[in-house]
Amino acid sequence: MTSTTGTSFATALLTARTPVVMELKRRSAQGADLFRGRTPAELAALYEEMGAPALSVVTGRWFGGGPELLAEVVAATGLPVLVKDFLTKERQLAEAAARGASAVLLTAGLLPRTLLPRMIESCLGHGLTPFVEVTAERELASLVHADRCVVAVNNKDIRQRERDAGDLGRSRALLPAVLATGTPVPVSASGIRTPAEAAGLLAAGYRALLVGTGLLLQDDLRAWFADLERQRERIR
Repeated sequence: MTSTTGTSFATALLTARTPVVMELKRRSAQGADLFRGRTPAELAALYEEMGAPALSVVTGRWFGGGPELLAEVVAATGLPVLVKDFLTKERQLAEAAARGASAVLLTAGLLPRTLLPRMIESCLGHGLTPFVEVTAERELASLVHADRCVVAVNNKDIRQRERDAGDLGRSRALLPAVLATGTPVPVSASGIRTPAEAAGLLAAGYRALLVGTGLLLQDDLRAWFADLERQRERIR
């Protein structure tokens, strides 16, 4: 187990050789089994071997998650862990911190404009990194403490529970607005399938990526990440 105790979620991404948050999600949006017989501990160990700077755990029940999945992953790794769920109450943030999370997802498009700033401040008060996810420029208007947030562009449609294929063009279009917030860690999330797509987004200016289904469906992760390195070298 690789220990990063004391390393913040954002710092882990900024200093990573492979800046990919690797996600554990039991089921796809269409209901397919993504673990395929693998335990959370086995997946966490595999992702650590691939150089993951941080892990993401989907606890939303529509993806087959729950607090027990978070507990298993936190027990299996020393990496910073992001909790992905539709969190809308400050008590949920306290619970995530108590369960060992390092960061939590805040979905700007689903939170009232007056609530997002409170949730960000509550995250920071609990020692959590706010992972603020947006799908449109207008959703950035309520962002506060951007210099202490990770700001991610979700390439999928959250209102369809991410059943669409994703639009990587959204990340490219929103990058200037995301950078203008002052966040040190702009992230492109979801819908990233190939090493070429991942390398292109990093070359465009994203400091990190979040990849879930695209990794969980791979039969040879070593080949995927080796190809990512080749693609990044080719673009540089």
